[in-house]
Amino acid sequence: MRQTGEPSDREGQIYGGVAQGIGGSFYEHLDYDDNGQLLNASFMDFLMPYATEVPHMEVDHIETPSPINPLGVKGAGEAGCIPVPALMAAAVEDALAPFGAKVDSMPLTPDDIRKLISMK
Repeated sequence: MRQTGEPSDREGQIYGGVAQGIGGSFYEHLDYDDNGQLLNASFMDFLMPYATEVPHMEVDHIETPSPINPLGVKGAGEAGCIPVPALMAAAVEDALAPFGAKVDSMPLTPDDIRKLISMK
């Protein structure tokens, strides 16, 4: 049984998806050597956001049953992660508008942000 204030399974999927989207926006970069060998293939080498790096979220749902299956169910796992990199790119562009910054790739590292600022 769920405790008061604990997210439902649906909300948990959204929270996890947003955390995954933040990882894809700022942390998750695949590094390869000159031979194409992946250099950061384990979680020991691959950055992921901590729970403290994911903002507080309030989730609300608009439920519309699917017309293409008898139960009307849909998946929700990807709904949190898909828009996050685009939203983060737009937010960074907005914040760096005085510098004429245009974000055209993700993940966006601190070094990438420095380069965007220095492009003016």
